[in-house]
Amino acid sequence: MPNSSSISEFLLLPLADMRQLQLLHFWLLLGIYLAALLGNGLISTAVACDRRLHTPMYFFLLNLALLDLGCISTTLPKAMANALWDTRAISYAGCAAQLFFFLFFISAEYSLLTIMSYDRYVAICKPLHYGTLMDSRASATMTAAAWGTGVLNSLLHTASTFSLPLCQGNVVNQFFCEIPQILKLSCSASYLREVVFIIFTISLGFGCFVFIVVSYVQIFMAVLRMPSEQGRHKAFSTCLPHLAVVSLFLSTAFFAYLKPPSVSLPSIDLVLALLYSVVPPALNPLIYSMRNTEVKDAVRKVMTKCVSLAVSCPSFQIHAL
Repeated sequence: MPNSSSISEFLLLPLADMRQLQLLHFWLLLGIYLAALLGNGLISTAVACDRRLHTPMYFFLLNLALLDLGCISTTLPKAMANALWDTRAISYAGCAAQLFFFLFFISAEYSLLTIMSYDRYVAICKPLHYGTLMDSRASATMTAAAWGTGVLNSLLHTASTFSLPLCQGNVVNQFFCEIPQILKLSCSASYLREVVFIIFTISLGFGCFVFIVVSYVQIFMAVLRMPSEQGRHKAFSTCLPHLAVVSLFLSTAFFAYLKPPSVSLPSIDLVLALLYSVVPPALNPLIYSMRNTEVKDAVRKVMTKCVSLAVSCPSFQIHAL
């Protein structure tokens, strides 16, 4: 049987067997990828350029958009290339790098979503202390902690996973390198250490989930006590998009990793992986811009400037000639 030292590449799960379907999937993924790049890029630019959005909440939103860009850029380009060129191979080092960066962006995003729930809790439940508890230094420190958590978590799991002897071939039943699928290639009983790490990570993730739930229970109780209907509307407009993003992220990721083995089929695993790795980064910009008028206004200004520059550049060139 082959071991990890003799494996130079892995074979990923193809999105389809028929060539026509592979090309169709390529164009669909390309459209989703471009939409995610455009949406997250617009939000990042809008928050960075609009001074009204230079607050902790929108600073966290900027980092969330950057993490979404990194997350979807880790998996989709390779899947699109494989679909376009009708290949399945990814190098051993490429698989390890893909796993590392995907875990890094996912872990950092979950940590950031937890911090964002705390930010909303302080803003609504303790507004008089918001300027002290969530100043620029505290926001930067929390964000750095989220990114650092992603690095540590991804280093731990990547090193542990790829230190295992792989004795069950090199076929990964997923369109990108994922821990559960790589563990299936390891020798019997040699993966227990990584399973312990996964259980520990899930326990921490569940603790963050409880923190988010408790925060939003208190937030909604405080919002419902507000005498002003306009105040309630503004509070809901900033909290509901975040809650929708958290729900989408957690429901798809938890079901993908905690589903019973009886429903572990390649087609089901593929759909679940698309749901938690592709759908949230693509939909997050839309969710955050639907109810938030400040974000919509800032994005509209960025788009207007881009259009005006695109229109003025050709005329400038004509006058120059």
